[in-house]
Amino acid sequence: MSAIEKINHRLTRIGMPVLNFVAFSGFISQIFATAILLLCSGFRRGQPVRLRHVVSDIRSSGIDALPVVILMAATIGIMLSIQGVHSLRIFGAESQVTFGLALSIPREFAPLITGIIVAGRSGSQLTSRVGSMQLNGELDALKVMGISPIRFVVAPALVALLFALPILVAIANVSAFWTASLYIDAVLGIAPAAYWADILAVVTITDLIHGFGKAIIFAVLIALIGICKGLRVSGGADRLGAATTSSVVSCIAAIIAADAMFALIL
Repeated sequence: MSAIEKINHRLTRIGMPVLNFVAFSGFISQIFATAILLLCSGFRRGQPVRLRHVVSDIRSSGIDALPVVILMAATIGIMLSIQGVHSLRIFGAESQVTFGLALSIPREFAPLITGIIVAGRSGSQLTSRVGSMQLNGELDALKVMGISPIRFVVAPALVALLFALPILVAIANVSAFWTASLYIDAVLGIAPAAYWADILAVVTITDLIHGFGKAIIFAVLIALIGICKGLRVSGGADRLGAATTSSVVSCIAAIIAADAMFALIL
């Protein structure tokens, strides 16, 4: 193989992933624009988004995720308390751990952990469901009946996650702060009343809006990536399993990248 052929081969290996990413990003943008259009004017086009579908997706994406979100947020609250007390004790300032918790939980840890959990649950669920419908020809059957698959599948899931994820983040905040208060009371002897007074004195509406803003972005990413991975499934059951795995990894990577962008910008 000549030097020019080697260079072309390397450029092809580098360029294909970039082209695939650009193509997938364009596909996601097209699906998102169509879903927003149907949400805003679907009833005029004879393609209304049914409330019962939204409620069903809220139950599967939000209510069913409550136990694991509460458990993981509670664990994060205790871990942050342990690490904070241990680090601040070096400077004799362990009593200031409440201020660190107030600044880190609502802005960073609660939305990030909740987003990752929902990505693992709902992202894989959406990919599996849509991929199965794609392989079984159900999406084509919807088109034949004059029903938009985006109206039937994408729009309800998007609305459900936009509604459920901020609520889950709020519950994660309460769970993490509560378990942290138990540990701090046991180790430092700071009464719950004093603990919550410090928390409320530091946490602002801006901090809460910051966390809820992240939740909204994460919800859009999870819904669109999960569904679009399912829409691109072809072949057999093995391809569906690979798409589901790829969906979870892509959702988590997108959430971490978006969180990093929030940190850099805000």
